[in-house]
Formats: sequence, structure tokens, C-alpha cells
Amino acid sequence: MELVAENAPKTETGTTAPASIPQADARHVLHPWADLSSLGTQDALVISTAKGVRVRDSEGKSYLDAIGGMWCMTLGYGREELAEAMADQARKMAYYTPFGDVSSEPAARLAEKLASLSPGDLNRVHFTTCGSTAVESAIRIAHYHFAAQGQPERRHVLSRINAYHGGTYLTQSLSGKSADRTLFHYEAGFVHHLSSPGYDPDRSNLSAEEKLQELLSEMEAEIKRIGPDKIACFIAEPIMASGGVLTPPEGYQKATCDLCHKYGILYISDEVVTGFGRLGHFFASEVRFGLEPDMVITAKGLSSGYQPLGAVLVSDRIASALAKNAPADKPVFSNGFTYSGHPVACAVALANIEIMEREDICGHVRDVGPYFIEKLRELRGEDIVYTVRGDHLMACVECWTGEEIGPTAANMALAQRVDSYCQEAGLLVRPYENLCILSPPLIIERADIDRIVAILADALNRAEADLKAGKL
Repeated sequence: MELVAENAPKTETGTTAPASIPQADARHVLHPWADLSSLGTQDALVISTAKGVRVRDSEGKSYLDAIGGMWCMTLGYGREELAEAMADQARKMAYYTPFGDVSSEPAARLAEKLASLSPGDLNRVHFTTCGSTAVESAIRIAHYHFAAQGQPERRHVLSRINAYHGGTYLTQSLSGKSADRTLFHYEAGFVHHLSSPGYDPDRSNLSAEEKLQELLSEMEAEIKRIGPDKIACFIAEPIMASGGVLTPPEGYQKATCDLCHKYGILYISDEVVTGFGRLGHFFASEVRFGLEPDMVITAKGLSSGYQPLGAVLVSDRIASALAKNAPADKPVFSNGFTYSGHPVACAVALANIEIMEREDICGHVRDVGPYFIEKLRELRGEDIVYTVRGDHLMACVECWTGEEIGPTAANMALAQRVDSYCQEAGLLVRPYENLCILSPPLIIERADIDRIVAILADALNRAEADLKAGKL
């Protein structure tokens, strides 16, 4: 099928001339998180090819990809082993239904492998298509878990301001980023948001211990206000990713997990971003933060972005309770998706894990991650940098004009200008509000880290000059 632009000119033969890719995109594609004010006129950056940590646009310009696609391109672009795993499984068996008692070899083997990598007794795996559907499934599992035990009133869910948990109706309701709340409808009856746990010792007037106690006191007060016998679960990213790479005070993750278990509330750790190597481990919950969740969410790096895939890792305790307490007249677990445990996606994920283990990708991240944060923190001396925060290969540079902090119109315009200068120099960062978010592929080396920081420094200087000259 040829791409045809609206009001496209006729060729000499009288047929309509195919549109260019940007024209076709502008005319026909409604992008996720699109700016509707420019719908139909947007000039999309069309990425055509990619290799390693670099991508190339349709005009042939090369960029260092400092956002890893979208947190997910962990092993880098153009990995032949992943492409071959995809092709081999597609030739062998591209798809069959995962419903009921039907499975595939890749799904069974991947579930077994994930159980071996996960913390605690998370030995049961429910496959989904992405992080959003995995989070939604985890909440439904929590609801079913309590309802099957005669506690259907335990349906309330605790989340947090600045959290991001996905793009479905329920997961958008769980998310607490005010910028993402527009004219859609959101669940407010059983979803509750605690304060953002982000703690920046460079900017806070509180000590880490004071901040921790403040957050825990608020959480316990909210539990008592709602009623612990009415709360099903608490869902939390160990480090808030899309919300601005927000790191809680030390001890927060374990302390909130302990508080949940004190009141019989399930703890769901959303490791869509922090898992699969970004913090230097397959899963960060236990080894980095000392907690054993009741469920863990994974996606993105699970397949290194080569295939859409997500999963909920469920504790044996919960899985056993589901089976034991399922209604005798209707014992069906009625949650899942056409492409749950897709054999091609699972085959890629298995190959991805094999490469990560063979090449010690997690060890590499533990080596270069601190260097990445150290070099970025050198940018704190720039006048338009409010702060720099991060952990291993997830980081954020927060911009400000020197007046109000946060996502004001002036601060956001400044960050957009920084992003524009970075792109001009061949670096892709992720602009969000007044933030420049970075999450490069896990295979990145020190030389490219140095290049990221050098380009960012120059972009910050140029944007500051524009600010002083009244061009913003």
C-alpha cells in the first residue's frame, strides 16, 4: 500500500504521488502523548536505522541515543542474536493461543528463568504485553486474592504523586503525574495518592531520616484513614522513572514494604524501568533495597525492546491462595491477553537474558553507572541547572531560570531549548516538563558517557545565553 499525502499532487500518469514519510506521519499517525495543538503539522523525527548506541534518521544524520529508545533498548540496537532468536521462533511457530491449559516452550522456559532470577518466592509468572498491562494485571490479582477469601471490600490501592505506571485506564489512574492528566476520565473511588517520595539532599531542608519519617507517618495515617481492612495493595517504583528519576531517602523502600505487611497489604514493586540491569541487577528490589515484594512487574528491558512483552511475578503464597480459594462454580482466572506469553517475544527475552549473563551486562552497569552519575553531577555548576539526580544508568538534569522551581512555562521552555541544542549536536535526551531525562543503553562505554555530558554542557551554555539575551 502506497503512502499518499492529503491533497498530494498528481503524477504525469494521473495517479497520486506517494507522500514522504514525514508527510504520511503528520497526516495519519496519532502518537502517544502527542501535542494535539500541532496535530497534522508536526515534523516528526523519523528514525530509519540503528546500531549499538546510535540511531540514524531518514536524512542520514546520526544521534547518540541517551534515552535507550524509551528506557528499554538495553543491549543496544542491531543485536544479531536477538534478531535470529526472533526469526527462528517465528519459523518454528509464530503464535498459538496462551489461554487455559495451552502453552509454548519459550513461555514455559522464560517463566522458569524469571523465577530463578527473582527475589524471594516469586515463582509464578503471568505474562502480558507490556508494563501497563502487567501493572493492571497485578492490581486485578490483588483484588481477586482478597475477594476469593471473602474480603471484596479490600479493593483500595495506594500509589504516589509523580508515579508512572502505564497508559491504560486503571494504570493512568494509578499514575500521579499531573501533566499527564488531561480530559480523560480517571478512577478516583479506590485509588489514593501519597506524597512523592523524591528526596534530593542537595536541595532539601530535611535530613534523609526526617524525610523518611515524614513519608512513613503520612502513609500510616492514610492507611488508618481508609481502613487497613479495605486496602488491597501499594504499588511503587523503587526509583520513580518517568516522574523525574526521583530517589526516595535511604530505607524508604523496605520501610514501606514492612508497613504494608504490618497491615496485611500487598506490596507490588514496579520494576519496569529499574529491573533488567538499569541499576546493575536483574531485579533491584531485594539486592539494592532489601525488600521482598508480593509481586514484581517487569517489561521494557525484559526483551531489550526487541519485542513487546511484560510480566507479573507472583509469590507462591498468593498463587496458592488464588488456587485454594477460587470459587468452585467459577474457578477461572479471567485475566489475560491474546499475546500473553507470545512465543516469539519469549524466545527473544530468553536470548536477551542469555546475552546479559554471558556478557555480564549487570556488572558492566555497576562499573560505568557511578561514573555516569559522577560526570553528570559536574553540570550542577551551570546556572540553569537546578539539580542533577540519578542512580546508575537512569538520570535527570532539572532546568530552571533561577526564579521559580518546577515545571513552570519558563522552565519548560528552557528545557526544550536544551533538548533542541542536544538534538542539533547529535544527542537524543528525553524532554519532560523542565527535565532532561537520560537512560542510555546498558552497553554504553565511558567515551560515550563523556560525549553525552560534553554535548549537554554545551547545550546548557547555549540555552543560558538565549535566556540572558531574552530569546526565551
